[in-house]
Amino acid sequence: MLPISQDSQEKEPLPEISLSEEPELVLPEGVPNDTLAEALNRHHLKLPKNQIAKIDVYCQILWEKNTHLNLTRHTDYEKFVTRDLVDSMKLAELLTPGEHVLDVGTGGGVPGILLAILRPDLQVELCDSTGKKAIAVGEMVDSLGLDLPVWHARGEILLKVHRFQTIVIRAVARLKKIMEWFSPYWFAFDRLLLVKGPHWVEERGESRHFGQFGKAALRKLDSYIIPGTEVESVILQICLKEKLEKLKAGGGAIPPEPPKEESRRSSHKKGIKDTRKNVSKKEKNAKADFAKTEKAEKKGKISKKAAKRSSGKTGAKKSVLANKKSTKKPVKRIEKSFKRTPGKKS
Repeated sequence: MLPISQDSQEKEPLPEISLSEEPELVLPEGVPNDTLAEALNRHHLKLPKNQIAKIDVYCQILWEKNTHLNLTRHTDYEKFVTRDLVDSMKLAELLTPGEHVLDVGTGGGVPGILLAILRPDLQVELCDSTGKKAIAVGEMVDSLGLDLPVWHARGEILLKVHRFQTIVIRAVARLKKIMEWFSPYWFAFDRLLLVKGPHWVEERGESRHFGQFGKAALRKLDSYIIPGTEVESVILQICLKEKLEKLKAGGGAIPPEPPKEESRRSSHKKGIKDTRKNVSKKEKNAKADFAKTEKAEKKGKISKKAAKRSSGKTGAKKSVLANKKSTKKPVKRIEKSFKRTPGKKS
């Protein structure tokens, strides 16, 4: 991806615009801003050493790029762990092995990049409608050595040409707006997983008021208190009502359907097409032979008797008609076999 062009003169950072309704996290007095490992230990969060090291590298890259772009508000380990990492860990627990996930409005790569680090078995893709953010996330993905597609596109536009099992959305927009964007594309994914703050009940009421849950069902999958605060976060699942049972049976995501076996009827139809092709080829060949012999007869190169022998005992025209009759009979028999009803003798 092309790097972002920057002016030689330093510019003031753009003001932060928060689209979420979540309150700002204020650190208690006396909480140190130390290392990632110490912040994890302080909140009794355990991760493998290799994941801690990679997440630490991600933090450094993210915060360095945040000096030029508005990617995150959480620019110390305490805020990062208690908000970004905790949300991503809770999401990771709700995803099935190998699940195909799209992180919509990834911003600085949360939760998409963190999900890819915490759960290497997942198929994670990221998208953002802001070009500069998408390029920055793509550079971070390359620096971390992760194989993650990053799209500069709106999520609903991406769904016109791609299919996913789960769409993950965190701190992007209110529930009503999200439903307006993604309700027309239920054919392209199975469920939405939304990370919401304490105002999710009000947002649900607003969406119900506008009739957005006629065909869809909303379920609260998890709720937890942000460490060091009294603020509650929830993870909501939204899917079509008809898919609820399949999601429960699949343990979270609907497994992809295996390729369908060719039915007997379709195989018969293919047989009909093949026989008709063979018929047309035989007719063309017979007509070509007849034309050649007729042309040679006119020129006097061969006699009429020889022409009949070369075209068949009854002549080329009759042989063409005979081919038509002989090849059409089995085609008709195949077509009749479709009309046979189960349990009745043909």
